[in-house]
Amino acid sequence: MGFYFTGDYPGPAFEFLGAAHLITIGVLIALNFWLASFKNASEQTKTRIRWTLAILLWANEIAWHVWNAAVGKWTIQTMLPLHLCSVLVWIGAFMLVTKNQTIYEFAYFMGIAGAFQAVMTPDLGIYGFPHFRFFQTFISHGLIISAAIYMTVVEGFRPTWKSLLRVAIGINVYMGFVFLVNTAIGSNYLFVNGKPPTASLLDMLPDWPVYLVHMEALGIICCLLLYIPFIIKDARDRRKVAA
Repeated sequence: MGFYFTGDYPGPAFEFLGAAHLITIGVLIALNFWLASFKNASEQTKTRIRWTLAILLWANEIAWHVWNAAVGKWTIQTMLPLHLCSVLVWIGAFMLVTKNQTIYEFAYFMGIAGAFQAVMTPDLGIYGFPHFRFFQTFISHGLIISAAIYMTVVEGFRPTWKSLLRVAIGINVYMGFVFLVNTAIGSNYLFVNGKPPTASLLDMLPDWPVYLVHMEALGIICCLLLYIPFIIKDARDRRKVAA
């Protein structure tokens, strides 16, 4: 059993778009279709589903911290819950159990956009299937996406144009806060103080701090793309009313 939890994993490294990666993506897609089927379920059933997703998110994140501590990888420079997906694990689960609209807006725009990138291009290195970190990464990011989709499709939540403004302001304030934390403790959460040392999509952008502007632009584009379904829905509703 220790083989699957070792910090220096001797098994197969993660293979981008390899069989394990593609199968996992397929499982996550199937999970979201399955969750969407509960749209007309009873409130009791919906509550149980929300609590189950929340507990899975919290338990998986706690296990992630325990594993890092056990293998000697836990440091304040890397493990504080300041990366966007780490924050969304905790508050996204809280959103599920409280049905909080404000958190939902951040979970929908920032959660889906950020976690989708992590699912498609996970930073797993040597930790391929079936190591603990492989499962932990896809459970964490996959359920961040599922939480937002579930609240939208099943619980009937939706963002508005004002949501976009609130998210844009909120994330920039948060980035400023994280920049100060990074400066104080020598970390690089959110990569706002510099590009990560390992290969990433940020390598395609200019050097710091110019790439932060590009990140802002990409974030706006992603949010607008995620809002397209609601633009279409609102247009259809207006046509129905006019008819």
